[in-house]
Amino acid sequence: MMADTVAAWVAIGSNIGDPVHQVRQALRALSRLPDSRLEACSSLYRNPPMGPQDQPDFINAVARLRTSLQPLALLDVLQAIERLHGRVRHRVWGERTLDLDLILYGARRIQESRLTVPHPGLAERAFVLGPLAEIDPGLEIPGLGAVDALLERVDDAALQRVT
Repeated sequence: MMADTVAAWVAIGSNIGDPVHQVRQALRALSRLPDSRLEACSSLYRNPPMGPQDQPDFINAVARLRTSLQPLALLDVLQAIERLHGRVRHRVWGERTLDLDLILYGARRIQESRLTVPHPGLAERAFVLGPLAEIDPGLEIPGLGAVDALLERVDDAALQRVT
C-alpha cells in the first residue's frame, strides 16, 4: 500500500451534458488516480445553481480519497480530469460539464495562489456539506468545526438526493 497517505475530499459537480453520467464518470476517474484510493463517495444530489439562475440544476457529490499525492499534484490531476470531460470556464459559477474541487486535504490549511483548503465557501454550501456529512458526519473541518454542525446552519431544503 501507499506510504504517507492522507485523506482528501473532492466535491464533484455537473449541470450540462448528462450530469449524472458526468459525476459517475468522475468517480470512476477518481478511483483510478495514481498513488490514491477512492475510499468513499456520497449519493448524488440535485440542487439549484448557486450563481446565475439561467442554467440547469446541478448534480453534486463528494468523494473521499486516500492519497500520497501532494495537494498541488492532486489539484493538477483533478483539473486534467475536468479537461478530459470538456470543462470550459465561461463565467464565474456558470454551467459546466464537470467541476472537481479539492475541498479538504487532511487537517491541513493551505493558502496558495492556485489552491485554498479548506475550500472557500464550504461552510455555506449545502450541496457540499450534505454529501460530505453523508460520508463523514463527525468530520472536523480545520478552522470551521464539525461538518454536521455546519450543515445545521445552512438551508438545505433545495438539496434532493438522486441516487
